[in-house]
Amino acid sequence: MTSTNTTAISERGLLRFITAGSVDDGKSTLIGRLLFDSKGIFADQLDAISRAKNKRTVGDTIDLSLLTDGLEAEREQGITIDVAYRYFATPKRKFIIADTPGHEQYTRNMVTGASTADAVIILIDVSKVKLNDDGSVDLLTQTKRHSTIARLLQIEHVIVAVNKMDLVNYDQTVYQRIVDAYSAFAAQLGLKDIHAVPMSALAGDNVVTAGDNMPWYQGPTLIDLLESLSVYDACHDEPFRFPVQLVARHNGHEANDFRGYMGRIEAGSVRRGQKVLLQPGGQEATVKDILTFDGSLESANVGQSVTILLNEYLDISRGDMLTEAERPATLSKNLKADLCWLSEDALDVRRKYWLKHTTRQVAARVTGIESLLDINTQQRREADTLRLNDIATVSVTVQQAIATDAYADLRSTGAFILIDEVTHQTVAAGMIRPGDSD
Repeated sequence: MTSTNTTAISERGLLRFITAGSVDDGKSTLIGRLLFDSKGIFADQLDAISRAKNKRTVGDTIDLSLLTDGLEAEREQGITIDVAYRYFATPKRKFIIADTPGHEQYTRNMVTGASTADAVIILIDVSKVKLNDDGSVDLLTQTKRHSTIARLLQIEHVIVAVNKMDLVNYDQTVYQRIVDAYSAFAAQLGLKDIHAVPMSALAGDNVVTAGDNMPWYQGPTLIDLLESLSVYDACHDEPFRFPVQLVARHNGHEANDFRGYMGRIEAGSVRRGQKVLLQPGGQEATVKDILTFDGSLESANVGQSVTILLNEYLDISRGDMLTEAERPATLSKNLKADLCWLSEDALDVRRKYWLKHTTRQVAARVTGIESLLDINTQQRREADTLRLNDIATVSVTVQQAIATDAYADLRSTGAFILIDEVTHQTVAAGMIRPGDSD
């Protein structure tokens, strides 16, 4: 396990994180505890969950999990089904939390929540982990699955929350065996920035405050860790990427022929006078102006939604991308990608799907399955189809060339989804592999 990163408070900014783990590992309770102990809930919310008819606690104890389990079906069944987002802040940082389901059939929801996360909290329930006589530990399949997805999605920080320590009398030996087992699995995956915390979300130990039950643990609490994690956005240093969402024209009564290209800067920065490249068209142009609701800008950075005006008249429409002329994206009709299959209907390699990449949507086919990943062993095997929650390396061919980057380099231009052309349901999420596109 690595030591905690320390950064200046002014550099910490907003942290997006998710909770992931198996069923009943205590994800919703943990988030409820974070909100409750950090004063991140209002009095009326507290009153509402105190009066809730579907509670999972005994007596008058507040069921903190109800703070995120908002659907009636979630409260009735005592499970998390949908991704629930919550916002809270401490004096040092602002947070957006995504509470994701633990059931295997809702893995697709976990993928959704993880796609924008800076950190993931992997919860491990000590009462469910099998401690073998030879000293080894059998981690649950969902722990391995969610860790694998975190690796595929390039989530930078992993916090291993060994929960429900009160059920094993806060035994340090049990905690250390679990941490050692996870560390070995994480090394196999290639996860690097890992921190472990022993806790009891129900009792509040080591969530916001340390408590007195684990004096042998001298490390930071969960909230201390979350406040100290670095969230430096590498996209500021990356080449300019601007998928066009809309072409804006004047209202027909103006003398000047206004033509602006609206969208969100997904990576890098742009300035007036800069040379940009239109992809897939291939023409170069010069930025004339950068407009926002508040007026004209000299330059704009990643994350800003702007309207870009060019000196040249080019045929540009939604789905095209303006990129840095010196460092363009890769144009390709054939992609290699890691694919998470999200549909209950199996992949049919004979069928056509819609591939949605940034603002561009093109017809596509999965032309081959290179290998299917076994979550437990991390070994790969042959497969002729993909089923719900399968993860595989595949080949995808698109009808028109698209401008992409490797997901490891840029999330926004390295990710895509596949859509069923009949039902219009999202059936898969893909991450483009480096160096394999052509």
